Amino acid sequence: MVKKKQRFHGIILGLIIMICTSLVVACSTQSTTPEPNQQPEADKPKTGGTITVAYASEADTLDVHKSVGNDMGVTWNMGGSLVYKDPVTKEFKPNLASEFKISEDGKTYTFTIRSGVTFHDGTPLTAKSFKDTFERIKNPKTKAKLAGIVMMPVKTVSAPDDKTLILELHEPNVSILEDLGTGVTQPLSMKAIEKYGEEYGRNPVGMGPWKFESWKAGEGVTLVRNEAFKWAMPLDENQGPPRADKLVIKTIPDKSVMLAALENGTIDVAFDVPAKDIKKYRNNPKYQVLELLRAGIPLSLYMNLTKPEFQDIQVRKAFNMLVNKQAMVHAVLMGEGEVAQSLLSPSTLGYDKSLEKYGYQYNVEEAKKLLDAAGWKLNGEGLREKDGKVFTLSFLSSARFEMQAQLLQAMLGEVGIKATIQNLEESAFSDGQMKGNFDVTMVTYSYDDPDALYQSFHSSQIGAGFNISGLKDGKLDALLTKGRATAETEARKQVYVDTQKHLLEQAYVVPIYSDKLFVVVSSRVKGVKWTSYSPNFQDSWVEK
Repeated sequence: MVKKKQRFHGIILGLIIMICTSLVVACSTQSTTPEPNQQPEADKPKTGGTITVAYASEADTLDVHKSVGNDMGVTWNMGGSLVYKDPVTKEFKPNLASEFKISEDGKTYTFTIRSGVTFHDGTPLTAKSFKDTFERIKNPKTKAKLAGIVMMPVKTVSAPDDKTLILELHEPNVSILEDLGTGVTQPLSMKAIEKYGEEYGRNPVGMGPWKFESWKAGEGVTLVRNEAFKWAMPLDENQGPPRADKLVIKTIPDKSVMLAALENGTIDVAFDVPAKDIKKYRNNPKYQVLELLRAGIPLSLYMNLTKPEFQDIQVRKAFNMLVNKQAMVHAVLMGEGEVAQSLLSPSTLGYDKSLEKYGYQYNVEEAKKLLDAAGWKLNGEGLREKDGKVFTLSFLSSARFEMQAQLLQAMLGEVGIKATIQNLEESAFSDGQMKGNFDVTMVTYSYDDPDALYQSFHSSQIGAGFNISGLKDGKLDALLTKGRATAETEARKQVYVDTQKHLLEQAYVVPIYSDKLFVVVSSRVKGVKWTSYSPNFQDSWVEK
Protein backbone atom coordinates (compact mmCIF):
# COMPACT_ATOMS: atom_id res chain seq x y z
CA MET A 1 0.00 0.00 0.00
CA VAL A 2 1.33 3.36 -0.87
CA LYS A 3 0.22 6.67 0.47
CA LYS A 4 1.01 9.89 -1.02
CA LYS A 5 -0.51 13.15 -1.66
CA GLN A 6 -1.31 12.16 -4.82
CA ARG A 7 -1.68 9.49 -2.26
CA PHE A 8 -4.49 7.41 -1.03
CA HIS A 9 -2.36 6.35 1.64
CA GLY A 10 -0.25 5.00 -0.92
CA ILE A 11 -2.64 3.03 -0.19
CA ILE A 12 -2.30 3.24 -3.63
CA LEU A 13 1.20 2.76 -3.40
CA GLY A 14 3.22 5.17 -4.88
CA LEU A 15 0.56 6.50 -6.95
CA ILE A 16 -0.38 8.56 -6.03
CA ILE A 17 1.33 7.65 -5.32
CA MET A 18 0.29 9.22 -5.99
CA ILE A 19 -0.18 11.15 -5.33
CA CYS A 20 0.19 15.18 -4.35
CA THR A 21 1.85 17.25 -1.63
CA SER A 22 4.40 19.98 -1.60
CA LEU A 23 7.42 20.95 -3.66
CA VAL A 24 10.61 18.95 -3.71
CA VAL A 25 13.93 19.31 -5.43
CA ALA A 26 15.08 16.41 -7.57
CA CYS A 27 18.47 15.35 -8.79
CA SER A 28 19.10 15.30 -12.52
CA THR A 29 21.75 13.75 -14.68
CA GLN A 30 21.71 16.82 -16.91
CA SER A 31 23.39 20.15 -16.27
CA THR A 32 21.59 23.33 -15.28
CA THR A 33 19.87 25.16 -18.13
CA PRO A 34 21.77 28.33 -19.19
CA GLU A 35 20.26 31.76 -18.69
CA PRO A 36 17.94 32.76 -21.57
CA ASN A 37 20.42 35.28 -23.00
CA GLN A 38 23.08 32.57 -23.13
CA GLN A 39 20.97 29.89 -24.76
CA PRO A 40 21.85 28.81 -28.29
CA GLU A 41 18.90 28.91 -30.68
CA ALA A 42 18.44 25.13 -30.54
CA ASP A 43 17.97 25.24 -26.75
CA LYS A 44 15.43 28.03 -26.56
CA PRO A 45 11.90 27.02 -25.47
CA LYS A 46 9.58 26.23 -28.35
CA THR A 47 5.82 25.92 -28.65
CA GLY A 48 3.87 23.04 -30.12
CA GLY A 49 4.13 19.28 -30.03
CA THR A 50 2.87 16.62 -27.63
CA ILE A 51 4.40 15.33 -24.39
CA THR A 52 3.41 11.74 -23.61
CA VAL A 53 3.75 10.45 -20.04
CA ALA A 54 3.22 6.89 -18.79
CA TYR A 55 2.04 5.71 -15.38
CA ALA A 56 1.55 2.10 -14.32
CA SER A 57 -1.88 2.66 -12.76
CA GLU A 58 -4.98 4.10 -14.35
CA ALA A 59 -7.07 6.64 -12.45
CA ASP A 60 -10.22 5.24 -10.84
CA THR A 61 -12.00 8.55 -11.55
CA LEU A 62 -11.01 12.10 -12.46
CA ASP A 63 -13.27 13.49 -9.75
CA VAL A 64 -10.51 14.34 -7.30
CA HIS A 65 -12.94 14.12 -4.36
CA LYS A 66 -13.99 10.56 -5.13
CA SER A 67 -10.61 9.17 -6.12
CA VAL A 68 -8.40 7.14 -3.83
CA GLY A 69 -5.53 9.28 -5.09
CA ASN A 70 -4.31 7.65 -8.30
CA ASP A 71 -5.91 10.45 -10.33
CA MET A 72 -3.14 12.91 -9.46
CA GLY A 73 -1.02 12.20 -12.52
CA VAL A 74 -3.91 13.74 -14.49
CA THR A 75 -5.84 16.09 -12.22
CA TRP A 76 -2.84 17.89 -10.73
CA ASN A 77 -2.02 19.12 -14.24
CA MET A 78 -5.57 20.48 -14.56
CA GLY A 79 -5.71 22.38 -11.28
CA GLY A 80 -3.88 24.53 -8.76
CA SER A 81 -3.47 25.02 -5.03
CA LEU A 82 -3.97 27.79 -2.50
CA VAL A 83 -0.30 27.68 -1.51
CA TYR A 84 2.93 26.02 -2.59
CA LYS A 85 6.08 24.99 -0.75
CA ASP A 86 9.28 26.78 -1.74
CA PRO A 87 11.73 24.00 -2.72
CA VAL A 88 14.67 25.84 -1.16
CA THR A 89 13.34 27.45 2.02
CA LYS A 90 10.53 24.88 2.57
CA GLU A 91 8.25 27.80 3.42
CA PHE A 92 4.64 27.85 2.27
CA LYS A 93 3.92 30.75 -0.06
CA PRO A 94 0.73 32.06 -1.73
CA ASN A 95 -0.37 30.63 -5.06
CA LEU A 96 -4.09 30.84 -5.86
CA ALA A 97 -4.19 32.87 -2.68
CA SER A 98 -2.43 36.22 -2.95
CA GLU A 99 -1.76 36.17 0.79
CA PHE A 100 -2.75 34.29 3.95
CA LYS A 101 -2.52 34.61 7.71
CA ILE A 102 -2.82 32.26 10.67
CA SER A 103 -4.45 33.18 13.98
CA GLU A 104 -2.40 33.15 17.19
CA ASP A 105 -4.16 30.03 18.43
CA GLY A 106 -3.34 28.24 15.15
CA LYS A 107 -6.97 27.33 14.48
CA THR A 108 -8.03 29.97 11.92
CA TYR A 109 -6.51 30.31 8.44
CA THR A 110 -7.58 33.31 6.35
CA PHE A 111 -6.76 33.46 2.63
CA THR A 112 -7.13 36.31 0.16
CA ILE A 113 -8.00 34.76 -3.21
CA ARG A 114 -6.06 35.81 -6.29
CA SER A 115 -7.89 37.89 -8.91
CA GLY A 116 -8.23 37.10 -12.62
CA VAL A 117 -8.34 33.30 -12.42
CA THR A 118 -11.01 31.40 -14.36
CA PHE A 119 -12.05 27.77 -14.69
CA HIS A 120 -11.84 26.02 -18.05
CA ASP A 121 -15.58 26.61 -18.53
CA GLY A 122 -15.15 30.37 -18.04
CA THR A 123 -16.43 30.51 -14.46
CA PRO A 124 -14.42 32.99 -12.36
CA LEU A 125 -12.51 31.64 -9.35
CA THR A 126 -13.68 33.22 -6.08
CA ALA A 127 -13.52 32.44 -2.38
CA LYS A 128 -16.95 30.84 -2.79
CA SER A 129 -15.44 28.42 -5.34
CA PHE A 130 -13.17 27.09 -2.60
CA LYS A 131 -15.97 27.13 -0.03
CA ASP A 132 -18.23 25.09 -2.30
CA THR A 133 -15.38 22.73 -3.16
CA PHE A 134 -14.44 22.08 0.46
CA GLU A 135 -18.04 21.70 1.58
CA ARG A 136 -18.61 19.18 -1.20
CA ILE A 137 -15.69 17.19 0.18
CA LYS A 138 -17.11 17.30 3.70
CA ASN A 139 -20.64 16.41 2.60
CA PRO A 140 -21.20 12.70 3.47
CA LYS A 141 -23.24 12.29 0.27
CA THR A 142 -20.06 12.89 -1.77
CA LYS A 143 -18.40 9.85 -0.19
CA ALA A 144 -15.05 11.59 -0.56
CA LYS A 145 -12.04 9.32 -0.24
CA LEU A 146 -8.55 10.79 -0.01
CA ALA A 147 -9.95 14.31 -0.10
CA GLY A 148 -12.26 13.48 2.80
CA ILE A 149 -9.33 12.39 4.94
CA VAL A 150 -7.37 15.52 4.02
CA MET A 151 -10.27 17.78 5.08
CA MET A 152 -10.94 16.07 8.41
CA PRO A 153 -9.06 18.75 10.43
CA VAL A 154 -11.33 21.50 9.01
CA LYS A 155 -14.33 22.35 11.18
CA THR A 156 -16.00 25.08 9.09
CA VAL A 157 -15.43 26.96 5.83
CA SER A 158 -16.70 30.48 5.17
CA ALA A 159 -16.42 33.06 2.39
CA PRO A 160 -17.69 36.44 3.63
CA ASP A 161 -16.89 37.98 0.23
CA ASP A 162 -15.44 36.97 -3.16
CA LYS A 163 -11.87 37.52 -2.01
CA THR A 164 -11.84 36.10 1.53
CA LEU A 165 -11.73 32.41 2.47
CA ILE A 166 -11.69 31.39 6.14
CA LEU A 167 -10.94 27.90 7.44
CA GLU A 168 -11.66 27.10 11.09
CA LEU A 169 -9.91 23.98 12.35
CA HIS A 170 -11.03 21.65 15.12
CA GLU A 171 -7.60 22.05 16.72
CA PRO A 172 -4.24 23.57 15.78
CA ASN A 173 -2.69 21.68 12.89
CA VAL A 174 0.45 23.07 11.28
CA SER A 175 0.40 20.36 8.62
CA ILE A 176 -2.82 21.67 7.04
CA LEU A 177 -0.81 23.86 4.64
CA GLU A 178 0.83 20.69 3.30
CA ASP A 179 -2.57 19.50 2.10
CA LEU A 180 -3.65 22.92 0.87
CA GLY A 181 -0.55 22.86 -1.36
CA THR A 182 -1.65 19.76 -3.25
CA GLY A 183 -4.03 18.87 -6.06
CA VAL A 184 -6.30 17.06 -3.62
CA THR A 185 -7.69 20.41 -2.43
CA GLN A 186 -7.76 22.15 -5.81
CA PRO A 187 -10.95 24.14 -6.55
CA LEU A 188 -13.54 22.52 -8.81
CA SER A 189 -16.13 24.14 -11.04
CA MET A 190 -19.52 23.70 -9.37
CA LYS A 191 -21.10 24.64 -12.70
CA ALA A 192 -19.45 21.59 -14.31
CA ILE A 193 -20.37 19.32 -11.40
CA GLU A 194 -24.01 20.36 -11.69
CA LYS A 195 -23.90 19.87 -15.47
CA TYR A 196 -22.37 16.41 -15.51
CA GLY A 197 -23.63 15.00 -12.21
CA GLU A 198 -22.41 11.44 -11.67
CA GLU A 199 -20.47 11.65 -14.95
CA TYR A 200 -18.27 14.51 -13.73
CA GLY A 201 -15.44 12.03 -13.07
CA ARG A 202 -15.29 11.44 -16.83
CA ASN A 203 -15.67 15.14 -17.67
CA PRO A 204 -13.48 17.08 -15.18
CA VAL A 205 -13.15 20.87 -15.29
CA GLY A 206 -10.27 22.60 -13.52
CA MET A 207 -8.53 25.97 -13.69
CA GLY A 208 -4.95 24.86 -14.36
CA PRO A 209 -2.59 24.89 -17.35
CA TRP A 210 -4.11 21.82 -19.03
CA LYS A 211 -7.73 21.20 -20.07
CA PHE A 212 -9.42 17.81 -20.32
CA GLU A 213 -10.07 16.55 -23.86
CA SER A 214 -10.70 12.79 -23.69
CA TRP A 215 -10.24 9.57 -21.73
CA LYS A 216 -10.04 6.15 -23.36
CA ALA A 217 -10.31 3.50 -20.63
CA GLY A 218 -7.25 1.28 -20.46
CA GLU A 219 -5.28 3.57 -22.74
CA GLY A 220 -5.00 7.06 -21.31
CA VAL A 221 -6.13 10.65 -20.95
CA THR A 222 -5.47 13.52 -23.35
CA LEU A 223 -5.16 17.10 -22.06
CA VAL A 224 -4.80 20.22 -24.20
CA ARG A 225 -3.16 23.55 -23.49
CA ASN A 226 -5.28 26.11 -21.66
CA GLU A 227 -4.73 29.19 -23.82
CA ALA A 228 -6.18 31.46 -21.12
CA PHE A 229 -3.74 30.31 -18.44
CA LYS A 230 -1.67 33.10 -16.88
CA TRP A 231 -1.54 32.23 -13.17
CA ALA A 232 1.35 29.77 -12.87
CA MET A 233 3.12 29.26 -9.57
CA PRO A 234 5.63 32.05 -8.88
CA LEU A 235 8.52 29.61 -9.11
CA ASP A 236 7.66 28.69 -12.72
CA GLU A 237 9.67 30.48 -15.40
CA ASN A 238 6.78 30.30 -17.85
CA GLN A 239 3.89 32.32 -16.42
CA GLY A 240 1.65 31.85 -19.45
CA PRO A 241 0.03 28.84 -21.19
CA PRO A 242 2.04 25.61 -21.46
CA ARG A 243 4.38 25.43 -24.43
CA ALA A 244 3.31 22.01 -25.69
CA ASP A 245 -0.04 21.62 -27.47
CA LYS A 246 -1.03 18.42 -25.69
CA LEU A 247 -0.18 16.35 -22.64
CA VAL A 248 -1.08 12.68 -23.01
CA ILE A 249 -1.08 10.48 -19.89
CA LYS A 250 -0.96 6.81 -20.84
CA THR A 251 -1.57 3.75 -18.67
CA ILE A 252 1.06 1.02 -19.09
CA PRO A 253 0.91 -1.44 -16.15
CA ASP A 254 3.89 -3.55 -17.26
CA LYS A 255 7.10 -1.64 -16.52
CA SER A 256 9.10 -3.54 -19.16
CA VAL A 257 6.51 -2.53 -21.78
CA MET A 258 6.63 1.05 -20.47
CA LEU A 259 10.42 1.22 -20.84
CA ALA A 260 10.26 -0.30 -24.31
CA ALA A 261 7.80 2.45 -25.25
CA LEU A 262 10.23 5.05 -23.87
CA GLU A 263 13.08 3.65 -25.94
CA ASN A 264 11.10 3.44 -29.18
CA GLY A 265 9.73 6.96 -28.76
CA THR A 266 6.09 6.06 -28.12
CA ILE A 267 6.25 7.88 -24.79
CA ASP A 268 8.50 10.69 -23.57
CA VAL A 269 8.33 10.29 -19.80
CA ALA A 270 8.29 7.06 -17.76
CA PHE A 271 7.10 7.50 -14.19
CA ASP A 272 8.27 5.41 -11.21
CA VAL A 273 10.92 3.41 -13.09
CA PRO A 274 12.18 0.37 -11.12
CA ALA A 275 15.58 0.79 -9.50
CA LYS A 276 16.85 -2.31 -11.27
CA ASP A 277 16.42 -0.58 -14.63
CA ILE A 278 17.75 2.88 -13.86
CA LYS A 279 21.46 2.27 -14.46
CA LYS A 280 21.06 2.06 -18.25
CA TYR A 281 19.52 5.56 -18.38
CA ARG A 282 22.01 7.34 -16.16
CA ASN A 283 24.71 9.28 -17.99
CA ASN A 284 22.97 8.46 -21.27
CA PRO A 285 22.57 11.60 -23.41
CA LYS A 286 19.28 10.27 -24.80
CA TYR A 287 17.61 10.60 -21.40
CA GLN A 288 17.29 12.73 -18.28
CA VAL A 289 16.89 10.94 -14.95
CA LEU A 290 15.03 12.68 -12.14
CA GLU A 291 15.31 11.06 -8.74
CA LEU A 292 14.63 11.69 -5.07
CA LEU A 293 14.48 9.73 -1.85
CA ARG A 294 10.80 9.44 -1.01
CA ALA A 295 9.64 11.43 2.00
CA GLY A 296 7.11 10.05 4.46
CA ILE A 297 6.80 6.51 5.79
CA PRO A 298 9.23 3.92 4.35
CA LEU A 299 8.03 0.69 2.78
CA SER A 300 6.79 -1.23 5.81
CA LEU A 301 5.11 -4.48 6.73
CA TYR A 302 1.84 -3.67 8.48
CA MET A 303 0.31 -6.20 10.85
CA ASN A 304 -3.45 -6.25 11.46
CA LEU A 305 -3.34 -5.43 15.17
CA THR A 306 -6.95 -6.49 15.66
CA LYS A 307 -5.85 -10.10 15.11
CA PRO A 308 -5.08 -12.05 18.35
CA GLU A 309 -1.63 -13.10 17.12
CA PHE A 310 -0.43 -9.50 16.80
CA GLN A 311 -1.74 -8.34 20.15
CA ASP A 312 1.28 -10.11 21.65
CA ILE A 313 4.33 -7.80 21.61
CA GLN A 314 6.65 -10.83 21.52
CA VAL A 315 5.16 -11.85 18.17
CA ARG A 316 5.45 -8.30 16.82
CA LYS A 317 9.09 -8.09 17.89
CA ALA A 318 9.75 -11.47 16.29
CA PHE A 319 8.34 -10.22 12.98
CA ASN A 320 10.64 -7.19 13.15
CA MET A 321 13.65 -9.50 13.62
CA LEU A 322 12.67 -11.87 10.81
CA VAL A 323 13.01 -9.32 8.00
CA ASN A 324 16.42 -9.13 6.34
CA LYS A 325 16.14 -5.50 5.28
CA GLN A 326 19.58 -5.22 3.72
CA ALA A 327 18.89 -8.24 1.53
CA MET A 328 15.66 -6.60 0.34
CA VAL A 329 17.44 -3.34 -0.49
CA HIS A 330 19.90 -5.28 -2.64
CA ALA A 331 17.40 -7.65 -4.24
CA VAL A 332 14.55 -5.22 -4.91
CA LEU A 333 16.30 -1.84 -5.19
CA MET A 334 19.71 -2.90 -6.48
CA GLY A 335 21.16 -0.85 -3.63
CA GLU A 336 19.20 2.28 -4.66
CA GLY A 337 17.70 2.90 -1.24
CA GLU A 338 18.33 2.83 2.49
CA VAL A 339 17.50 0.32 5.22
CA ALA A 340 14.77 1.76 7.48
CA GLN A 341 15.16 1.47 11.24
CA SER A 342 12.53 4.09 12.07
CA LEU A 343 9.12 5.17 10.78
CA LEU A 344 10.12 8.28 8.81
CA SER A 345 12.30 8.55 5.74
CA PRO A 346 15.66 10.40 6.09
CA SER A 347 14.21 13.14 3.87
CA THR A 348 11.36 13.88 6.31
CA LEU A 349 11.30 16.24 9.29
CA GLY A 350 11.46 14.11 12.43
CA TYR A 351 13.93 11.56 11.11
CA ASP A 352 16.78 11.07 13.58
CA LYS A 353 19.65 8.63 13.17
CA SER A 354 19.73 8.10 16.94
CA LEU A 355 16.49 6.13 16.62
CA GLU A 356 18.41 3.28 15.01
CA LYS A 357 19.30 1.95 18.46
CA TYR A 358 15.59 1.31 19.08
CA GLY A 359 15.16 -0.53 15.79
CA TYR A 360 15.38 -4.29 15.40
CA GLN A 361 18.28 -6.09 13.79
CA TYR A 362 17.88 -9.17 11.64
CA ASN A 363 18.13 -12.07 14.09
CA VAL A 364 16.30 -15.28 13.19
CA GLU A 365 17.42 -17.21 16.27
CA GLU A 366 16.17 -14.52 18.65
CA ALA A 367 12.90 -14.35 16.69
CA LYS A 368 12.45 -18.10 17.18
CA LYS A 369 12.91 -17.70 20.94
CA LEU A 370 10.31 -14.95 21.07
CA LEU A 371 7.80 -17.05 19.15
CA ASP A 372 8.46 -20.00 21.43
CA ALA A 373 7.96 -17.78 24.49
CA ALA A 374 4.68 -16.55 23.02
CA GLY A 375 3.48 -20.17 22.81
CA TRP A 376 3.92 -20.58 19.06
CA LYS A 377 5.88 -23.86 18.94
CA LEU A 378 6.96 -25.90 15.93
CA ASN A 379 4.72 -28.90 15.26
CA GLY A 380 5.63 -32.11 13.51
CA GLU A 381 5.21 -30.51 10.10
CA GLY A 382 7.61 -27.69 10.89
CA LEU A 383 4.85 -25.09 11.29
CA ARG A 384 4.22 -22.81 14.26
CA GLU A 385 1.21 -23.90 16.30
CA LYS A 386 -0.51 -22.69 19.48
CA ASP A 387 -3.49 -24.27 21.21
CA GLY A 388 -4.09 -26.42 18.15
CA LYS A 389 -4.06 -23.46 15.73
CA VAL A 390 -1.40 -23.26 13.02
CA PHE A 391 0.17 -19.81 12.48
CA THR A 392 -1.08 -18.99 8.98
CA LEU A 393 -1.38 -15.54 7.43
CA SER A 394 -3.22 -13.90 4.57
CA PHE A 395 -0.65 -11.62 2.93
CA LEU A 396 -2.48 -8.95 0.90
CA SER A 397 -0.35 -7.67 -1.98
CA SER A 398 -0.39 -6.50 -5.60
CA ALA A 399 1.75 -6.92 -8.70
CA ARG A 400 3.85 -3.90 -7.73
CA PHE A 401 4.98 -5.63 -4.57
CA GLU A 402 5.37 -9.13 -6.03
CA MET A 403 9.08 -9.53 -5.31
CA GLN A 404 8.86 -7.96 -1.85
CA ALA A 405 5.94 -10.22 -0.90
CA GLN A 406 7.77 -13.35 -2.04
CA LEU A 407 10.90 -12.43 -0.08
CA LEU A 408 8.90 -11.73 3.08
CA GLN A 409 6.93 -14.93 2.61
CA ALA A 410 10.20 -16.88 2.54
CA MET A 411 11.58 -15.10 5.61
CA LEU A 412 8.46 -15.91 7.62
CA GLY A 413 8.45 -19.45 6.32
CA GLU A 414 11.98 -19.95 7.61
CA VAL A 415 10.62 -20.06 11.17
CA GLY A 416 7.45 -21.99 10.41
CA ILE A 417 4.94 -19.20 9.71
CA LYS A 418 2.87 -19.94 6.62
CA ALA A 419 1.93 -16.80 4.67
CA THR A 420 -0.35 -17.11 1.65
CA ILE A 421 0.04 -14.23 -0.79
CA GLN A 422 -3.17 -12.76 -2.17
CA ASN A 423 -2.28 -10.66 -5.22
CA LEU A 424 -4.99 -8.20 -6.27
CA GLU A 425 -5.17 -5.48 -8.90
CA GLU A 426 -4.48 -2.01 -7.52
CA SER A 427 -7.98 -0.75 -6.75
CA ALA A 428 -8.99 -4.03 -5.09
CA PHE A 429 -5.69 -4.07 -3.19
CA SER A 430 -6.33 -0.57 -1.85
CA ASP A 431 -9.93 -1.40 -1.02
CA GLY A 432 -8.87 -4.55 0.84
CA GLN A 433 -6.37 -2.59 2.91
CA MET A 434 -8.89 0.09 3.83
CA LYS A 435 -11.39 -2.56 4.91
CA GLY A 436 -8.78 -4.42 6.96
CA ASN A 437 -9.09 -7.59 4.88
CA PHE A 438 -5.58 -8.84 5.61
CA ASP A 439 -3.33 -10.29 8.28
CA VAL A 440 -0.24 -8.57 6.91
CA THR A 441 0.27 -6.17 4.00
CA MET A 442 2.79 -3.66 2.67
CA VAL A 443 2.49 0.11 2.80
CA THR A 444 4.59 3.05 1.74
CA TYR A 445 3.26 6.57 2.29
CA SER A 446 4.85 9.38 0.28
CA TYR A 447 4.22 12.60 2.18
CA ASP A 448 6.49 15.57 2.84
CA ASP A 449 5.47 16.07 6.48
CA PRO A 450 5.72 13.91 9.62
CA ASP A 451 1.95 14.23 10.02
CA ALA A 452 1.96 11.08 7.89
CA LEU A 453 2.30 9.33 11.26
CA TYR A 454 -0.93 10.89 12.56
CA GLN A 455 -2.82 9.92 9.43
CA SER A 456 -1.50 6.35 9.64
CA PHE A 457 -1.52 5.56 13.37
CA HIS A 458 -3.82 7.90 15.34
CA SER A 459 -6.87 6.00 16.56
CA SER A 460 -9.20 8.63 15.04
CA GLN A 461 -8.03 7.47 11.62
CA ILE A 462 -9.41 3.94 11.99
CA GLY A 463 -12.14 3.46 9.41
CA ALA A 464 -12.21 7.09 8.29
CA GLY A 465 -8.49 7.46 7.61
CA PHE A 466 -5.30 5.51 6.92
CA ASN A 467 -5.00 3.60 10.20
CA ILE A 468 -5.55 0.29 8.45
CA SER A 469 -3.73 -1.74 11.12
CA GLY A 470 -6.35 -0.83 13.74
CA LEU A 471 -3.77 0.63 16.12
CA LYS A 472 -5.17 2.09 19.35
CA ASP A 473 -2.68 3.55 21.81
CA GLY A 474 -3.51 6.48 24.08
CA LYS A 475 0.11 7.55 24.59
CA LEU A 476 0.71 7.48 20.85
CA ASP A 477 -2.46 9.51 20.18
CA ALA A 478 -1.28 12.19 22.62
CA LEU A 479 2.13 12.46 20.93
CA LEU A 480 0.62 12.66 17.46
CA THR A 481 -1.85 15.34 18.51
CA LYS A 482 0.99 17.32 20.10
CA GLY A 483 2.97 17.08 16.86
CA ARG A 484 0.14 18.70 14.90
CA ALA A 485 -0.11 21.57 17.37
CA THR A 486 3.63 22.30 17.68
CA ALA A 487 4.72 25.08 15.31
CA GLU A 488 8.39 25.58 16.27
CA THR A 489 10.47 23.33 14.00
CA GLU A 490 12.96 21.84 16.47
CA ALA A 491 10.32 21.26 19.13
CA ARG A 492 8.09 19.60 16.53
CA LYS A 493 10.94 17.39 15.37
CA GLN A 494 11.51 16.18 18.93
CA VAL A 495 7.84 15.25 19.28
CA TYR A 496 8.13 13.01 16.23
CA VAL A 497 11.38 11.49 17.48
CA ASP A 498 9.52 10.55 20.67
CA THR A 499 6.61 9.26 18.60
CA GLN A 500 8.82 6.97 16.54
CA LYS A 501 10.61 5.72 19.64
CA HIS A 502 7.28 4.62 21.08
CA LEU A 503 6.22 2.96 17.82
CA LEU A 504 9.50 1.06 17.70
CA GLU A 505 9.42 0.01 21.35
CA GLN A 506 5.94 -1.43 20.82
CA ALA A 507 6.99 -3.02 17.50
CA TYR A 508 3.67 -2.04 15.90
CA VAL A 509 5.14 -1.88 12.38
CA VAL A 510 8.11 -3.40 10.54
CA PRO A 511 9.90 -0.58 8.65
CA ILE A 512 11.89 -2.10 5.79
CA TYR A 513 13.45 0.46 3.45
CA SER A 514 13.26 3.99 2.06
CA ASP A 515 13.38 3.91 -1.73
CA LYS A 516 13.96 6.43 -4.46
CA LEU A 517 11.42 7.64 -6.97
CA PHE A 518 12.79 7.62 -10.51
CA VAL A 519 11.37 9.36 -13.57
CA VAL A 520 13.12 9.00 -16.93
CA VAL A 521 12.59 11.69 -19.56
CA SER A 522 13.47 11.51 -23.26
CA SER A 523 15.97 14.16 -24.33
CA ARG A 524 13.45 15.46 -26.89
CA VAL A 525 11.46 16.95 -23.99
CA LYS A 526 13.20 19.79 -22.16
CA GLY A 527 12.56 21.63 -18.91
CA VAL A 528 10.78 18.92 -16.90
CA LYS A 529 10.83 19.69 -13.17
CA TRP A 530 9.38 18.23 -10.00
CA THR A 531 6.21 19.28 -8.22
CA SER A 532 4.55 17.21 -5.50
CA TYR A 533 6.22 13.93 -6.41
CA SER A 534 5.08 14.35 -9.99
CA PRO A 535 6.71 15.90 -13.04
CA ASN A 536 5.79 19.53 -13.70
CA PHE A 537 5.48 20.43 -17.38
CA GLN A 538 4.80 24.17 -17.10
CA ASP A 539 8.35 25.03 -18.22
CA SER A 540 8.68 22.09 -20.61
CA TRP A 541 8.84 22.09 -24.38
CA VAL A 542 9.34 19.59 -27.20
CA GLU A 543 12.53 19.70 -29.24
CA LYS A 544 11.41 19.25 -32.85
